[in-house]
Amino acid sequence: MTTTTTETVHVIGGGLAGSEAAWQLAKAGVPVTLHEMRPERQTDAHKTDGLAELVCSNSFRSDDFEANAVGLLHEEMRRSGSIVMASADAHKLPAGGALAVDRDGFSAAVTEALETHPLVQIARGEIGGLPPEAWRSVIVATGPLTSEPLAKAIDALTGEEELAFFDAIAPIVHFESIDMDVCWRQSRYDKVGPGGTGADYINCPLDKAQYDAFIAALLAGEKTEFKDFEKTPYFEGCLPIEVMAERGADTLRYGPLKPVGLTNAHRPDEKPYAVIQLRQDNALGTLWNMVGFQTKLKYAEQVRVFRMIPGLEKAEFARLGGLHRNTFLNSPVLLDGSLRLKARPTLRFAGQVTGVEGYVESAAIGLIAGRFAAAEWLGQAVTPPPPTTALGALLAHITGGHLIVESESGSRSFQPMNVNFGLFPPITVPHQPKTKEPRADGRRQTKALARKNAMSARALADLENWLGSASSVAAE
Repeated sequence: MTTTTTETVHVIGGGLAGSEAAWQLAKAGVPVTLHEMRPERQTDAHKTDGLAELVCSNSFRSDDFEANAVGLLHEEMRRSGSIVMASADAHKLPAGGALAVDRDGFSAAVTEALETHPLVQIARGEIGGLPPEAWRSVIVATGPLTSEPLAKAIDALTGEEELAFFDAIAPIVHFESIDMDVCWRQSRYDKVGPGGTGADYINCPLDKAQYDAFIAALLAGEKTEFKDFEKTPYFEGCLPIEVMAERGADTLRYGPLKPVGLTNAHRPDEKPYAVIQLRQDNALGTLWNMVGFQTKLKYAEQVRVFRMIPGLEKAEFARLGGLHRNTFLNSPVLLDGSLRLKARPTLRFAGQVTGVEGYVESAAIGLIAGRFAAAEWLGQAVTPPPPTTALGALLAHITGGHLIVESESGSRSFQPMNVNFGLFPPITVPHQPKTKEPRADGRRQTKALARKNAMSARALADLENWLGSASSVAAE
């Protein structure tokens, strides 16, 4: 495909958000150039040159669209023609009620779809600063690892200091090195999810003495520190495991190491004090990642401390955990309602750099930005998704503010956020009669569950109306 720089929308960044934005543009009939700096320039977190590479977990989290906000976002994106969700569904792995993917197959599918689309041109190489002003429509989807020249250029243009936080990566273990005479396979509450069987996780049990020794080792272990960034906050949804341990001896036992819903197949009469779970990371089942084990322990310390876990005494690691810096914009101040930079409206932003957290949330903002840019390119009205939808709730978080007043300074701050029902407009739910009988899906009916169900039903109905009104730019 041959195009000049003025005959195409430019998308900078080939991660989940950029790939999704490019797909939405192309499926709407708009030519797009997707710029990805890898492999010419790599990042500390990426390992390949594939588009939509997953650098941390391989989980897209819950796929329950009736009672979970991220599952609802999955469903909304599917109905909106998302390439990210189509590729995730095609390469899903057993993960209980979650949607986990074979990261290599997933990335390869997204890459192939974009490389073979006649309206997509992929340009390899770094955009060293702001794009040329001749580019009349640009989506910046460079993610939390935005290159320094571009970050500094945006900073200079906006006059706003960038905000930043640390993000951490969990280790991956070779299956053959896990002692299955100690560990067992089971999903929490035997839940069967997409591509799953109800026995989708490998579980490592700890008794109280083992748990206490493990916590002590976590706290004493030598850690990586970044003195230049000492005041940079962590994102609460992706805390290093040792940071959680610092908050109290039982913090992990009520978090990623909770033993509920699990029965040790080797010792069914003994209740574990804590359980560490591993989730399948590739289609072959040869690699398993340690769920919730983001860490800033140094490599040698990770091997020593994690081999204290029952069943992992001889663990071999395909990848050890790591720590990298993520950046995001003060979006409520800098961006307008259609994700355009107020200081330069030819630039749109998408993905994690806008202040959402999580793979699916990042891709969702790419989807919205792509649709906005397509409508603008085609001379059509730019109509945002209703705030009652998961897509609209995320957009409102970015552009509407959800700002927090900091009591000590009196200033306002904007922090990254996962999609959650707290971002949705409230809904009135009819009184739910008390009953001990579970529903057909096994859940016990509660007012909270009824509220989530009602919010999800409202969201999907409103989404269909939005897609219908925007059918001229909807993905095929």
